[in-house]
This record gives sequence, structure tokens and C-alpha cells, in this order.
Amino acid sequence: MTLSAWFEPDREAQLLAWLRGLPAGLGLALDGLHVAASDASPRRYWRLPLADGRSAIVMDAPTAHNDLAPFCDVQERLLRAGLSAPMNLAADPSQGFLLMTDLGASTYLPALQAAQAGQGNAESLMRAAIATLVRLQREGDAEGLPPYDEALIRRELQLFPDWCVRREFGQAWDATQQRHWESVCGALVGAFAEQPQVLVHRDFMPRNLMLPPTEGAAPGVLDFQDAVRGPAGYDIASLLRDAFVSWDEAQELDWAIRYWEQARKAGIDWDEDFGQVWRRIEWTALQRHLKVLGIFCRLKHRDGKPAYAEDLPRFFAYATKTAMRYRELAPLVPLLEALRPGLTAVGVTMR
Repeated sequence: MTLSAWFEPDREAQLLAWLRGLPAGLGLALDGLHVAASDASPRRYWRLPLADGRSAIVMDAPTAHNDLAPFCDVQERLLRAGLSAPMNLAADPSQGFLLMTDLGASTYLPALQAAQAGQGNAESLMRAAIATLVRLQREGDAEGLPPYDEALIRRELQLFPDWCVRREFGQAWDATQQRHWESVCGALVGAFAEQPQVLVHRDFMPRNLMLPPTEGAAPGVLDFQDAVRGPAGYDIASLLRDAFVSWDEAQELDWAIRYWEQARKAGIDWDEDFGQVWRRIEWTALQRHLKVLGIFCRLKHRDGKPAYAEDLPRFFAYATKTAMRYRELAPLVPLLEALRPGLTAVGVTMR
């Protein structure tokens, strides 16, 4: 299935009919409607000029593949927590349409990539993102959200053998390899349970953070509909070890320590020993990286989006570095080496 297959041929006509039926007071300039973005999910985003010179965002989320209720629920939680999240101007969940305030056209990702090239300030951006994350964990209401429990953790991990090992690389594990895999999965499940339990965005990464209008201000937060109640280390791991931009470990540690200190001051019940905290963050990151390896392969083979597979080497490098560092995770190393020989050699790169 490709992205276009998720949208019926007359979908745009349905969208325009809905927009034409909205109150004139919204000042919608329908002639200026244009696609703003699409992502790895079956959703599209349109930008719509308004009569006062501002713009709005239309989410097009076909109901066969989306449920807007979780999005709207988490949206309200973020807004109540004082975060910069889009607000609804109009909604039609029965058709899968939302009209929202526009948080801007620039995400963190190109800004951080430019900063790595010496053309920007990554420090101020990351500090603002960390402050936003701490506020999310302190003020965000996690009550009633789905739990990031063992069933969900294992379901996500299974994406790796199903789509990466079997589909992408055409390999099948023998009994010993399967036993090693189960050992690693058990260790990762335990790491999730050992952490403070908070509202977890679940994709708190540079492409889902919007640049604020002034440097150092709080970023806008997008793509939060999959939020759960789970481990506090998940979102900082997502921020530090991203799909599209990587940092050396000294920089990761600097930002992780800054997060840990702020989170403890905010009342997040992290361990006093940062070494233990870093171990849990790394193990949580490993679960995410294995999941993403599976998702990116699924996007390539099932959804007709091969570009995502170009970033597989980055995640293999993340996963190998972590697995080599901890005895409990070491059984994963030969499983990764079997897919990409040479991963454990000195000088492994992210690409």
C-alpha cells in the first residue's frame, strides 16, 4: 500500500466541501489551500491562508486508518499543561478533518542540521526542548492514557524480526538466536518498569518540534496522538538519538545530565545516581531503535516509502553501540552482525 492509496480519489473534494461549510468568520482563503506535509502515517497536512494574514493547518486523517479521538484527547492534555500545541478551530471526526492553529513551517530538524554545520545554535534549541520535555512530564496528565506495558513493548520489538530480519534481509533465526532475542527483550521490558512513569509523547524528536518565533522560547509540539503513560527516559532518548541527526556521546551526556537535573528539581522521581539513569535511558533508546528498524523496513516494503530505509545504518549503529556496552544486552550483538557484518569494528559510522 502506498501513501496515495490511503486517500480516496475524491478526498480533496470532500475536504473542500467541509471547509466551505465552516463559518465565514474564520476567514478561510480557500484558493490558497496547499499541501504542507505528509509523514510516515496515513495523514496529510494542508496549510490554509486566513484573511487576517495568518494561516491555519488542516489535518486530513482518513477514518479507515485514523482515529482523531486520541489526538484531541492528548492535545487537550498538552494545552492544559501549558505547552505550545495546535488548537482546534473546527473539527469533523466523522470525516477525519481538523482545522488547527498553525505553529509555523520550520521544524527543529533543519535548524539542528545547520547548527552541526556551524550555521546555528544547537545549544539554545536543545535547552528549550529539554525544558519543554520537563514541563510535559511535570504538568502533563497521564491518567487514563494507555500504559506502555509489557504487551506494547513486545509488540513494538516484534517489528524488528518481522520486518527487518525476515523481510529486509531475508534471514530466519535458529533456536539459539531466538533465545538470545528473548533474553534481550526481557531485559528491555524490565528497564521500562524501573523508571518514573509519566506522560510519554512517544515521538519527541526534532521533526515533531516546531521552531518558536524567538530564540530560546518553547518549541511547538506536534504528532502526539500516540502518547502513553510510561517511562520518563523514552522521550529524552528520542530527542538525543534521532532518526535524522546524531550527536557524539559527550554532547548526548551533557544534555542528558541537564535533563536529569531539571527533572529531579521538577519532582520527577529519577535515581540520584546519574549512571543508573543513563543506563535506563540507553536501554529505553535501544527498544525504540529496534522498533524503528522494523518500522522503516515496513515503510519500505509495505507502504512504498523506500527513503526511510536510507537511515537504517544510523539505527544499526545506535543499537550496536548500546548492546556492546551492557552484559545483559550482549546477545543482541551477533544478531545485528549477522545482518550487517562489520558493525562491531572500530570506526562504525551512522551512515
